[in-house]
Amino acid sequence: MATTRTSFEEYMRLPDDGARHELDEGDLLMVPSPAPRHNLIRQRIAFRMTQFVTDHKLGIVLEEMDFRLAPETVRNADVAFVAKEALRNVDFDRSPIEGAPTLAVEVLSPGNRTEDTVKKVQQYFDAGCRSVWLVYPTLRLVEIHSRLNTRPERRDIRELDVIVDDAILPGFSLPVSFVLNEPELD
Repeated sequence: MATTRTSFEEYMRLPDDGARHELDEGDLLMVPSPAPRHNLIRQRIAFRMTQFVTDHKLGIVLEEMDFRLAPETVRNADVAFVAKEALRNVDFDRSPIEGAPTLAVEVLSPGNRTEDTVKKVQQYFDAGCRSVWLVYPTLRLVEIHSRLNTRPERRDIRELDVIVDDAILPGFSLPVSFVLNEPELD
């Protein structure tokens, strides 16, 4: 990813030319368009999560949404859950949303660098996010990073297991195989 030093004000003035950007502590990141597998995984998670959140009136689920995590940091979550109690602070006609989602989901591509991913998770937590799911399609793995108390926790969910994050979405479960399986063409 190419980077350029940019203020939040300059970031907000970028033309809407279809290019994807994030602002990482003042560094403007040019984010490549995701591959079809990435989009399918994101859609599957968002679909199931939206059904559950809507049925239980827990808040909202957003896809590809920008969140201003700090004065010079804007991250675009692949999927984000914003709990009902946090919705009072959301301006539904403005992007980025000020603050962190309750839960952020990031679908990682082979080109994602470990250092960048760790930094992004920390940025979400520093802004008040309570849980971050990292989906590794090629490893057939989902990592759930939580910060519910003072210390962070991490759980690995493998392909034959089910994603559960009861502290954030009590009663929600999602089979990893549903999220990661190839599309059926027959």
